[in-house]
Amino acid sequence: MNQKVLVFLLPNFIFGIFLFGFFCRRQKTLTGTFPHSTVDWLAIQNDRKSTLASVCLKNNFLKLRSNLDSHVANQLFVEHKHKFIYCEVPKVGCSNWKRTIFLLQADLNAEASEIEHDHIHQTSLIKKLVTYPPDIQKEFLNNYTKVMFTRHPLERLVSAYRDKLLHSEPFYSVTVANEIRAMFRKNKNSSEKVSFQEFVNFIIAKPPNTLDIHWKPMFLLCDPCNIHYDILGKYETLELDSQHVLKVIGAPESLHYPSLKRYGSEKRTNGDITLEYLRQLNSEQIKKIKKLYQMDFFLFNYTMKYEDYFSLNE
Repeated sequence: MNQKVLVFLLPNFIFGIFLFGFFCRRQKTLTGTFPHSTVDWLAIQNDRKSTLASVCLKNNFLKLRSNLDSHVANQLFVEHKHKFIYCEVPKVGCSNWKRTIFLLQADLNAEASEIEHDHIHQTSLIKKLVTYPPDIQKEFLNNYTKVMFTRHPLERLVSAYRDKLLHSEPFYSVTVANEIRAMFRKNKNSSEKVSFQEFVNFIIAKPPNTLDIHWKPMFLLCDPCNIHYDILGKYETLELDSQHVLKVIGAPESLHYPSLKRYGSEKRTNGDITLEYLRQLNSEQIKKIKKLYQMDFFLFNYTMKYEDYFSLNE
């Protein structure tokens, strides 16, 4: 084999071995925390981490850098009492995780239902990793339990559209909506709500790194190839994964992950609702939106739940 090729491949190979070993050590730590009844959950965690590590290595996403990207550090919330770091992925139960963090660090007999949605996203009482110096960030990342939750990329996209563009939230329903109308409508003064097709066209017209966090690809938000998350949760197994997260960090037994919803009268975005919206898109839109979220599908092992629809449009 050419010597130059060896020089190029060897660092990635060595780092890959290190990454695999790291995941194995962390898995052993988690295994010692639980009784044997959780073996299946731990096996699922191991599968998720193994898939992630494999895709990261295959796509050369591993970075030998000294400092954490500030955009990623801005998504990481730190709870010191239980040595817990949570990466915020909007539309994957993040409001309720922030409520949980608030309750974890507060010596208050408060209920999650008492914490309003807007307050939990505006409070300065929940600290972000980005507010600490780089050397302290590294210390926390090396010693705290790090958690990330994901969701099927297209279901998350539809959820973001329904939540942000169909409700009266000034920044999204006015500012963002007006930007979308200006891009795609002849009548710039039209006040009709932004359609899902217009929303998708707006997203695919922009570079992924510049997208709003509510629809930016999940892997760009949390950088899971370079931050080695101890627990990879999924919205699809939210209740079970949340129970285990709280056990791992030593949360009080009385504390449970809440299931509060901002717009309680509306049905949560699910597969059927997602499919209804996807059917409004043409084949080119489907192709581009799949490409945008391609790495989320691969890294987090999401299959095309809506394959029957996709097959009709390809």
